[in-house]
Amino acid sequence: MFPWNNIDTVLLDMDGTLLDLHFDNHFWLSVVPQTLSQQLRIPLQQAHDRVEAAYEKVFGTLSWYCLDYWTEELQLDITALHRTIVDRIQMRQDSMPFLLALGDVGKSRILVTNAHPKSLALKLEHTELETGLDHILSSHETGFAKEDPEFWLALFSRFEIIPSRCLFIDDSEAILHAAKRAGVGYLLGISNPDSQKSHKTFTDFPAIDDYHQLLTQLQTNQ
Repeated sequence: MFPWNNIDTVLLDMDGTLLDLHFDNHFWLSVVPQTLSQQLRIPLQQAHDRVEAAYEKVFGTLSWYCLDYWTEELQLDITALHRTIVDRIQMRQDSMPFLLALGDVGKSRILVTNAHPKSLALKLEHTELETGLDHILSSHETGFAKEDPEFWLALFSRFEIIPSRCLFIDDSEAILHAAKRAGVGYLLGISNPDSQKSHKTFTDFPAIDDYHQLLTQLQTNQ
C-alpha cells in the first residue's frame, strides 16, 4: 500500500487509531448525559439534548477536546468522571505489534492527538502505549486543533520532519484532509475505531481495519 522506503516518520492519532474509541464514545455519549441528568434532576433525553447542543457549538475546535472547558461548561468534574470507567481504556489489539514493527525498521513514531493532556496522561497510565512511541504531541501544547493548519506547522517545526516523507494515520477523514492540505505525503484511515460499532466508510483515503495488513509489506520493503 505504501512505499515504506520513502517514509521516515509515522504520525499516529490516539483515540480510535491506537486505542479503542469505545471508551470516549461511552464517556461522552452515555456517562456525561447520565451524570448531568442525575445532577440537574432532569429527564435523560433532556440531558442528552443539552450536551449534544453544547458539543455541536464547539465541534472541531480545541475547546471540543478540552476537559477544562467541559468541566466549566457542564459544571461536572470531567476528570474525576473519566476515572470512574478506566477499565474501558483499551489499546487496539493490533496496535502494539504495528508500533514495534515500525520501531524495528527504524521509523520514527510520533503520537499526534487532540486529547487534552489530562486525558492523555490517564490513557498512558492505563495502557502500554507509551512504550511503542518515540514522541508525543497533544494539540493543546500548540494552541491549535489538528483540524487547523497551524497545528501542522508547529508539529513539523518541533520535530524537524519532512511532511512529504510522513505517513499519517487517523480515524477522522476531516483530519486526514487537514494533514493532506499541510503537505503530509501518505495518509491512511482506520475504519473500525470503536470495537462496539460498525465499520466506517472512507471516501477519499485508503483505510484498513487491522494493522496486520501492513506488517508483511512493511518488513519486506526495507
